[in-house]
Amino acid sequence: MSDMPQIRIVEAGFGALDAYCRIPMAFRVDAIASVTRKQDGSWRLAKVAVDEPWIKDYDALESPAELPGTFDLAHWTLFLAEDSSGPQGGCIVAQDTPGVDMLQGRRDLAVLWDIRIHPSLRGAGLGCRLFERACTWAGKKGCVELQVETQQINLPACRFYAAMGCRLSRVNREAYAECPGEDQLIWSLPLQDRL
Repeated sequence: MSDMPQIRIVEAGFGALDAYCRIPMAFRVDAIASVTRKQDGSWRLAKVAVDEPWIKDYDALESPAELPGTFDLAHWTLFLAEDSSGPQGGCIVAQDTPGVDMLQGRRDLAVLWDIRIHPSLRGAGLGCRLFERACTWAGKKGCVELQVETQQINLPACRFYAAMGCRLSRVNREAYAECPGEDQLIWSLPLQDRL
């Protein structure tokens, strides 16, 4: 944690995409979130251990390197968190882009498309700094809400988004044909009070 003040976060743009993609995205799944609806309509998440842990690597399914060929990135940004040895984390934020379902065709929503921290720094506060930069960027673009997608198999991400003030707003069961057994969790964060 003593190295954290030496890490600077810069809005690097997509010219830094290669460096961004070198930050490992894989994590060990040894527990998942069991997601159930409460009587008041909100969601309850409970930790459930898995019998056989595995390594999940989001980049093996869909690398951010594919983004320029998939979307118009005119209303996107890429933040890098760097120290003297290079990138240690980063995030990508999207806004006002046709074809991004989570944006619902609205200009006042933003999506935290991707956030990644080098494994040696996970849990040290860098994710919080990047998340706040994403919120600030979205707010300055006129967005009233930030949305984030994750899965119930990514319990650390679920806990992180909840700790950052996000509310679980939608659960889509078995949402991924290429990943049987994974549910899509959509988190929402109002931005009005964060600016």
